[in-house]
Amino acid sequence: MWLVAGLGNPGDDYAKTRHNIGFMVIDAVAARSSITVKQKTANYIFGRGFIGEQEAILIKPLTFMNRSGIAVKDAAKRYDTDGILVVHDDIDLPAGVVRIRKSGSSGGHNGIESIINALGTRDFIRVKVGIGRSDRIPPEQYVLRPFNRQELEVMEEAVEKAAEAVTVVLNKGVSYAQNIFHRQ
Repeated sequence: MWLVAGLGNPGDDYAKTRHNIGFMVIDAVAARSSITVKQKTANYIFGRGFIGEQEAILIKPLTFMNRSGIAVKDAAKRYDTDGILVVHDDIDLPAGVVRIRKSGSSGGHNGIESIINALGTRDFIRVKVGIGRSDRIPPEQYVLRPFNRQELEVMEEAVEKAAEAVTVVLNKGVSYAQNIFHRQ
């Protein structure tokens, strides 16, 4: 079984912000796979089902972005997982670009850094969704702002593309998925 975690911040104030793209992708994966993500633990909301041929637990941490590792570690310990895939925003990628990595550093992403520290490893798959960067707004403020109207259409397509990338990674593997999504 796979653990698929979408990173974001809980609460209505953050629901449509750039930092919550991971939650948006989890919602899209859940809708495509008819998985209800409403069960709740102290650290995350989750749903369980099949994504294609692969059984998966989808989670959305309730621990806020900078403490995402608490939720991911809790879920990984609770379920017998074959692998972990984390979906998150990436300020260094242009808005709408989707990239897949097999492992690596946090790249300055505090949620990923928290997961690396909690799990004690960098070896988990990431589906990164570009949210772009602002020249005028500091990154820590920019990620907590909603998408503007021009970005919204691009980001809605990116969420669907990332949801498809999650499905392909789980069912066909990282290399296969990279060959598809890194060409787009």
